[in-house]
Amino acid sequence: MGNELGTILQLFLRSLETGSVYALAALGIIIIYRTSNITHFAQGSMGMFNTYIVTYLFTSFSMPLWASTLCGIAAAVLIGFVVDLLVIRHTKKISPVAKQIITLGLIMVFLGLSPMLFGVDPLLLPRFIQSGDISIGGAAISYNAILNICTGLVLMIVLFYVLQKTKMGLAVRTTASNESTAMLMGVPTRKVTLAAWAVAGVLGCLSGVMIAPTTTVTTTLMNAVQVNALFACVLGGFQTFYGPVLGAYIIGIGRNFLVYYVSSVWGEQIMYLLILIFLIFRPNGLVGKKFIKKV
Repeated sequence: MGNELGTILQLFLRSLETGSVYALAALGIIIIYRTSNITHFAQGSMGMFNTYIVTYLFTSFSMPLWASTLCGIAAAVLIGFVVDLLVIRHTKKISPVAKQIITLGLIMVFLGLSPMLFGVDPLLLPRFIQSGDISIGGAAISYNAILNICTGLVLMIVLFYVLQKTKMGLAVRTTASNESTAMLMGVPTRKVTLAAWAVAGVLGCLSGVMIAPTTTVTTTLMNAVQVNALFACVLGGFQTFYGPVLGAYIIGIGRNFLVYYVSSVWGEQIMYLLILIFLIFRPNGLVGKKFIKKV
């Protein structure tokens, strides 16, 4: 019984780390969706590109990992600015479907640039805390996993505080509610969307740096993260900022438990199937709201 409880706790703690990675990516997607009205399919590829920058600086210039990460964050902000200024601002008058296709095009851009700039060989990025773990209720968790969980939770708490308690957050929420009305009220919507793309870039970079030590840094680094982040947005609902975060942790927990207790081969696919079945009965997601159009 004790061993079983230890196993459950071990899976739960591991799921919190995985869920934090998904949550950061999902939060980046939902911030772009709420401010620019675009489903950000390129969140994963932009995060991959910025993770490449971090890894390249670490391996080629022997920069400390923390310094490389700060440079990667700065690059993510700059790239977010460039994407918004040169691409997104010119899509205001085109159809929503065309906007989605543009973000798919951004995937191809970053997939093409990565091997051109950083080479085709896989790169390795170490953990921030190389060794050491702590035992909690019979379950062992590494110090680096605790760092990842705390980083994810602190970032999300700070972002939610900014969104709910500051003038910048009010501007973001007003823009998310109705951009045209926000402009008439004097809200600087262009600055809001510019900041949103920068924040999404930083969140993607951090999720990439968190997941990179578990594999190698290649162009496929963020594929699974992107898929699960999109599922988290659909599961949680696109109408709130916190819904996708909740969905991300549910997916992180559900995936690990299904893989361990049900099937190591089909566990993840079963989780996706359960999400699809859930959406049949609640298509707006866990905390999504049904919009009623008045005529």
